[in-house]
Amino acid sequence: MAAVTSQTDSPRNIWRQVTPGHGTWTRTARAGDPNKFFMVSVDTHGIEPVDFLSKRIEKQYLDRIPHVMVDDDGAEWMVTEGIQPTLVKPGRDAVKHLIAREAYEEPDYFQPYTSRMEAEDRLRYRAGGDLSQRVRDADADGVDAEIIFPNKGLLCFTTPDPVFQQAMFRVWNRWAQETFASHWDRFLPMAMIAPGDLEGAMAEVRWAADHGFKGLTLPNKPIFGPSKPGELQYNDKHFDPLWSLIAEVDLPVTFHVSTGRDPRGVTGLGGAVINYVCHSMPTVMEPLVNLIGSGVFERHPTLKAGSIEGGIGWVPWMLEAMDYSFQAHHMWVRPVMPELPSVYYRRNCFSAFMEDHVTLPRAEELGIVDNLMWSNDYPHHEGSWPHSAESIERQMHCLSEASRAKILGLNAARVFKLKVAD
Repeated sequence: MAAVTSQTDSPRNIWRQVTPGHGTWTRTARAGDPNKFFMVSVDTHGIEPVDFLSKRIEKQYLDRIPHVMVDDDGAEWMVTEGIQPTLVKPGRDAVKHLIAREAYEEPDYFQPYTSRMEAEDRLRYRAGGDLSQRVRDADADGVDAEIIFPNKGLLCFTTPDPVFQQAMFRVWNRWAQETFASHWDRFLPMAMIAPGDLEGAMAEVRWAADHGFKGLTLPNKPIFGPSKPGELQYNDKHFDPLWSLIAEVDLPVTFHVSTGRDPRGVTGLGGAVINYVCHSMPTVMEPLVNLIGSGVFERHPTLKAGSIEGGIGWVPWMLEAMDYSFQAHHMWVRPVMPELPSVYYRRNCFSAFMEDHVTLPRAEELGIVDNLMWSNDYPHHEGSWPHSAESIERQMHCLSEASRAKILGLNAARVFKLKVAD
């Protein structure tokens, strides 16, 4: 069982433990409760060893994979193809990498982020690398099954070369298959697919289907980086053979945050908030609108696609905006689909969130309960682990018992074809 931290050793994490309780709920999210909901976290992360790529990838790619570079000052930088280097560890002249403290900030804010971690932050920072620990942590958080995405492997997205991207994805897929094979019915990695390499993508989809994967994850843009005129996007019929194959093997598609372009849109003051809100979270909306607006779900009615870790606050606005533009811009709309765009979202799409107080209160009224899925983002700091019950109790009093059951696990079980525990 995960260590429980206190308000004394982790005062800036107190908010995570705040709860109104479950009140009169018939079922709860509490681990050990005989009436616990069946719970699926549709966004968790596999913690890869540092050498998972270098040990497995073809030799011609070894000098291109993500790696740490040490500069003359002793600072360590993560170098990945397609984005600017990221500072991992400050060097001797560390001050130049820090922003001057504002007058209203406390002195301890003027420290590297690792020095500002509390006990609970360190707990998350070190979790997930051992499979037996992962089992204990899931048990303690009440999680019956996990949909798993990369962690270090997220850096495999950051190249505009789709053939190289596919090569790194193949490595991750095989590492994930081997790592979680003994718990394949509970820990379910999504196979990474690089659609920019269409032939390679289709081969990897077939491999994933043949090897029992329950779903796929594609980048939010088919070619990593800022959009360029004439560059392939998901609305192009070039990808129709891929959609046809995915529909044939009957695997859902997922789009995870920060996988289509560099999420670090700005540096300096406010970067942590600005990049999270403006350059990471909203990127999952674009591929769904591409697929809906271009008629992919009309041509492939059984295809399922969903957004991961991007929240759901934007979902009602997206549905309204798509329908409004479809009607107001009728003279320009192509293809003219037989249904409004919102119909295709409700029929074919889903969206995962961690904590929401905007859309959940309207989910039943808007008819999107069947499209929403919960996650704890284990073991990331954005997530609710190890206090998921408290998080769920904070946000789900507005829902009926049936809606809570769907969002916490039954929707995921339906889409990813999971066995529901009695």
